Amino acid sequence: MPELPDIVAYVDALNTQVVRSRLLAVKLLSPFVLRSVDPPPEAVQGQPVSEVRRIGKRIVLGFREAPRAPENEVFLVIHLMIAGRLRWRDSGVKLGLGPKIVLARFEFEQGTLYFTEAGSRKRASITLVRGEDALRALDPGGLEPLGVTLDQFREALLREQHTLKRSLTDPRLFSGIGNAYSDEILHSARLSPLKLTRSLSDEELSSLFEATRATLTMWIERLRAETHGGFPEKVTAFREGMAVHGRFKKPCPRCGSPVQRIVYADNECNYCATCQTGGRLLADRSLSRLLKEDWPKRLDD
Repeated sequence: MPELPDIVAYVDALNTQVVRSRLLAVKLLSPFVLRSVDPPPEAVQGQPVSEVRRIGKRIVLGFREAPRAPENEVFLVIHLMIAGRLRWRDSGVKLGLGPKIVLARFEFEQGTLYFTEAGSRKRASITLVRGEDALRALDPGGLEPLGVTLDQFREALLREQHTLKRSLTDPRLFSGIGNAYSDEILHSARLSPLKLTRSLSDEELSSLFEATRATLTMWIERLRAETHGGFPEKVTAFREGMAVHGRFKKPCPRCGSPVQRIVYADNECNYCATCQTGGRLLADRSLSRLLKEDWPKRLDD
């Protein structure tokens, strides 16, 4: 799923491409992509985009019908979920991808924005709402990790007793952090993904706070450099240069130990046993239950 750095890259590109441009037409090509009834898509057709912003992992396009009537502003909210992507093509340039993956297209005077989703599980969505109150109702309420103090970070993290991995990826606590960047943050902080939040020392909590800010900032800057001010085409959760995420069995860039993983549901958690857990292997729910007493407890085993 595209996370905070990826969404920021999209927002940057959309601010360049579509703000103050009129949306000529909205073409919905999937019967499942629209998740709202009122206002209808016709409410934004012919209107200029007044702003582009991010709410968590959602991308918001604002359309203000009258400059002094913010209560009439209509917001088109795009939630990419796991496999949703945005692609821009200038006028006259073909998409170059199969039509089956296109959920919707937004036609502007200077080009077309395509909303695509790979795979058969259609989770990505479009929602239209009217007014800031309705828009805020879509926000899970998590703190912006790059805009909080250490005390605010501590209060959110310690609000409930959970693992660090779960707390960092909880959108009610922190905005925009998902599976990929939580792995990178925890590796940078040298903390186990299964360590409980309320067991953190002051030093560990401070380290996690700094690692969160440094990791997200680094990847935002890196993605901006990669796009050179253009539209991001290769948005993925598995990026060259990541320390542990998606690097199972590959060497940790810090110590050289093989990266480990825990598999659960549709996701996996990657970590370095040497750097983060003192050499202890974390139990994989499926494989450790199968192997039982034969499950290795430490990396040396």
